[in-house]
Amino acid sequence: MRIGLLTEGGYPYVGGEGGVWCDRLVRGLDRHEFDVYAFSTGQAQEDAGWLPLPPQVARVRTAPLWAAEEDGVVHGRRARRRFTEHYGELAAALCHAAEPGTAEKPGTAEADRFTNALHGLAELARDEGGLVAALRSEQAVRALERACRAPGARRTAREARVPDLLTVADHLERALRPLSLDWYEEDGLGAVDLCHAASGGIAVLPGLLARHFFGVPLLVTEYGVRLRTHYLTRPDASPAVRSLLAAFHGLLTAETYRAASYLVPGNAHARRWQERCGADRAKLRTIHPGLDATPFTRVGEDRPEGREKGAEREHAGPHTLVWIGRVEPAKDLVSLLHAFAEVRAAEPGTRLRIVGRPSGPEGEAYLGHCRALAAQLFPDEADGPHAVGRNPVTFEELGGPGAETTADVHAGGTVTVLSSVVEGFPVGLIEAMFCGRATVSTDVGAVVEVIGGTGLVVPPRNPRALAEACVSLLRDPERRARLGAAARARALELFSVEQNVVAFHALYLETVARTPVRRPVLDGAGDPQPFAAPAEAHVPGHWTGPTSRAVPTWAVETPEPVTETVR
Repeated sequence: MRIGLLTEGGYPYVGGEGGVWCDRLVRGLDRHEFDVYAFSTGQAQEDAGWLPLPPQVARVRTAPLWAAEEDGVVHGRRARRRFTEHYGELAAALCHAAEPGTAEKPGTAEADRFTNALHGLAELARDEGGLVAALRSEQAVRALERACRAPGARRTAREARVPDLLTVADHLERALRPLSLDWYEEDGLGAVDLCHAASGGIAVLPGLLARHFFGVPLLVTEYGVRLRTHYLTRPDASPAVRSLLAAFHGLLTAETYRAASYLVPGNAHARRWQERCGADRAKLRTIHPGLDATPFTRVGEDRPEGREKGAEREHAGPHTLVWIGRVEPAKDLVSLLHAFAEVRAAEPGTRLRIVGRPSGPEGEAYLGHCRALAAQLFPDEADGPHAVGRNPVTFEELGGPGAETTADVHAGGTVTVLSSVVEGFPVGLIEAMFCGRATVSTDVGAVVEVIGGTGLVVPPRNPRALAEACVSLLRDPERRARLGAAARARALELFSVEQNVVAFHALYLETVARTPVRRPVLDGAGDPQPFAAPAEAHVPGHWTGPTSRAVPTWAVETPEPVTETVR
């Protein structure tokens, strides 16, 4: 099978989001052939280069989303008229779509209008060689303005001013850059058997166009729902900008969910968001991300008999709480530090290791705030008047002294703590489970789904509950050992690379098996093979979906009696 893998800011780039997961998937499915179509998100990512690629990756094609390459295409009068018509229809769909944040979902009329406009722009780009200049032109801004001022447009759209229109037009230009690529040819995406988008959003656009032009089935994986992420961004933008951009991403998501053969959330939390955003339950297949358990095997299986017998020795040494992750406000390290103050009062001598790098400038500022708070809550302690004091809280980075790897950090910890107020799929928690460590976590995101009954879960932003849970585990080594063993068994069963690869392999086969053959099958001599293609017909359209009634009307209504005229 030949698979077109679509990524944005990830594989095959080094350090990209989801790059490790994609690499494990590609390496695990070595019986298939992969063509990778990747969008880069910045010059730094391109300069960092690619991961080493396995031999089953036959082709890699990349395009920058952060910069538009001039294509030199100049549209004639007819092409400009076509562009104005399709772009105006797309803008009208945005202006008439349901208000974001309401219970009303995009109607069929707006969805069809958006889809037809998107396909029209893609066909124009294919015929003319690109849309880069047209999407940047004054013609696009004027078409957007006419749609906002047209009768029936939403109030927020009608209130858009010139700066708002320019902002929205600029965002649409970046979002629609994939339409101008030369990927949509018979020897490009038209040659694959299946398109697999590794995320939602813009990365899905090539898959939607491959389905439109060639009938290629589409599979979409969303370990984080992009539409939800968009709703949480741009808080400082004007209401008109937020409304129009939310409408665009909402309609794009609706088209993605409609066109995809299957949608793959990574956890129940993402699945609930997909359903809330309009996904059909019949298309949903939950597949948990696969993590490599090998680096944690030594720590996870290091349970000699003397460990249980040496409970007194374990109590004699200082306990250590471990936190690992990106340092940012969403991780709520402030609550963790306040909780640790109560832990120290109950269990003197306990230490806290915070291991991780700050996430951007905001993370740097937050790290400085946490360091100052730790110095205030825990003055340096000394054994005597002539000894140098030491703070019980340490801030470290992986690769430093005593924190060479994640497994090394967990090996030196007694309990692993997660204190987040916002969390998607907690990878760091699974790594602790692979290491056989008892955990205390806040009830956010997919934490409960991951932990099951193998750890303690407390409400977020509740330092006292966090402290009480930590103290209860620190004082009970047998319970820690029991929970740690159960956590490792659960992680190996549900979150290993093997289960992820097997699940996707089965879904690939199921998707292709349900798709009619698009190309003739040739024999060794190059002639069409008789009876190789099944006698199936595939007519796309809304009418092909299930009807509201399971049986025809004539089968359930009471028939009128038939009378005969006697002559």
